[in-house]
Amino acid sequence: MEQWDDYETHIVIHPPKEFSFDEVLGYLQRSPNECLHRVENRRVLKLMAVAGAVCFVVIEESTSSNDITVHFPDGPTPTKEQRLEVVRAVWNWFDLDTDLRPFYTMAQTDTLLKELVTDYYGLRIVGVQDLFEAISWAIIGQQINLTFAYTLKRRFIEALGTGVEREGEMYWLFPTPAVVAGLEPERLTSLQFTGKKAEYLINVAGKIADGELTKEKLIAMGNFAAAEKALTAIRGIGPWTASYVAMRCLRNRAAFPVGDVGLQNAIKHQLGLDRKPTENELRKLAIPWRGFEAYATFYLWRSLQGLSA
Repeated sequence: MEQWDDYETHIVIHPPKEFSFDEVLGYLQRSPNECLHRVENRRVLKLMAVAGAVCFVVIEESTSSNDITVHFPDGPTPTKEQRLEVVRAVWNWFDLDTDLRPFYTMAQTDTLLKELVTDYYGLRIVGVQDLFEAISWAIIGQQINLTFAYTLKRRFIEALGTGVEREGEMYWLFPTPAVVAGLEPERLTSLQFTGKKAEYLINVAGKIADGELTKEKLIAMGNFAAAEKALTAIRGIGPWTASYVAMRCLRNRAAFPVGDVGLQNAIKHQLGLDRKPTENELRKLAIPWRGFEAYATFYLWRSLQGLSA
């Protein structure tokens, strides 16, 4: 249940006990090339599009509790409707609706997870609220390393997104589907996208811009299998991309990217194997995770930070 107090110039969010702002910050600082938010002095600085306006927010942990404070440092003070959209976006971004207690109870007896849930206690699946952004990021990252994926993402956003300068720094909003749908593939290949990725992004943008594909329709399908089927019917979206979108945007905790190389490497490392597990082996290992496959995956991904491939 959403819980916060609105003081107009700032909002104080009361997250569940099983939440760690430190773990959120650790995830948000994965790449120095990230351009949709900045982390400075344990604060998250971000531009948001809310209720027809652009709003700059600063998010930080309260000094005397586990609460999060969302500040609106630039005047005029956002309207009540705008503040409500911002706080709900932050609540969703940090996945504060999910009750992690059943996951933690299960993980205490799981060989792969029991140490991870202690090491990364309070880690939440940091989401991507916008469907087009989630699908685009997944397509951009297909078959390339994370460093180059962030480079392409930055080029895409800086070429096509909306930017606002503040105190000498640029803050960006992700490009809209309507803008991308009207492009020719050459506009993206000039940024070093492959021809196929350019076509996939433009095609998806068109489907979202005309209302054929929406986040609400996918969530209304009620289960991961149905959403996956709808997504993989679209050119450029395979099972991995569908799982990624379901995890980070649709908030489907049963989403499970069994073909993910990072997941396979994490399990290889955790179990001390001399090879990656097969998909069948991975599915067997995941039987106890049922209903929390996405969280198990996210914690295993987290275990790779700081390790060599």
